[in-house]
Amino acid sequence: MEINRVGVLGCGLMGSGIAQAAAAAGCEVVVREVTQDLCDRGFAGIEKSLARFAEKGNITAEQQTEIRGRIRGTTSLEDLKDCDLVIEAIVENLEAKRDTYNQLDAVCKPETIFASNTSSLSITEMMTATRPERQARFVGLHFFNPVPLMKLVEVVRTILTDEEVYESAVEFGRKLGKVPVRAGDKSGFIVNRLLVPYLLDSIRALEEGVGSIVDIDNGMKLGCGHPMGPLTLLDFVGLDTTYYIAEIMFEEFREKRFAPPPLLKRMVKAGLYGRKTGRGFYDYADPKKPVPMSLV
Repeated sequence: MEINRVGVLGCGLMGSGIAQAAAAAGCEVVVREVTQDLCDRGFAGIEKSLARFAEKGNITAEQQTEIRGRIRGTTSLEDLKDCDLVIEAIVENLEAKRDTYNQLDAVCKPETIFASNTSSLSITEMMTATRPERQARFVGLHFFNPVPLMKLVEVVRTILTDEEVYESAVEFGRKLGKVPVRAGDKSGFIVNRLLVPYLLDSIRALEEGVGSIVDIDNGMKLGCGHPMGPLTLLDFVGLDTTYYIAEIMFEEFREKRFAPPPLLKRMVKAGLYGRKTGRGFYDYADPKKPVPMSLV
């Protein structure tokens, strides 16, 4: 099945990025948000991103106009009825996703493939909110931020996903210029299954006095060649986001390596989410010169 018309649910950071990437690959894209204001904000982000690509010479001014012209916004689910593929990128809440899929199932044509951009929630649990006939046409498409730049997409199958549908989703990832990796529907998929325990261990190392914030970060940067240290990465991803994902994974596997450390919980309760709140493991009062916080 060739995918040419794409629907995107949500026009936040991930949804707008997915919409831009799909439009850049030649797809006609319809983005649905719950309010016009949220839609406008998302489109402002797309236009800003495209302008940066044009300024750097990655696309021409003509291509910039063409890509933007292939994306339109809406506040109605009905406008997604003719899409070949609908990718959901709304709030990371299972019930909200299930409710949305239930409504969407009644609107879209029978051939439409449903996909979720979730990083940790069960694709199977979302799938069961739709009719049995739709469940074979359900996959995960987990993109990475920023979507227009990051080359990876995890393509997730459930035990009911049709083989042809799954291969269509893999090919769609390639069409967007991504490298698809195949994953089963287990919490965290591949990347977070490996990344989250590493990040949590770095917090435990800090708690246990193994090293300071700066030394732990420099150890992994200079010793292992990582582009940034784990505590810097946690601030970038968001400590609240990591905490939420870890809770989901611990609920699934009941293994200590997925359990959020006490320090992470305390920081989240205190509103220290990282870069987005100005403080996490580092204080970003001067974003160009972050200063390590006194936490332990």
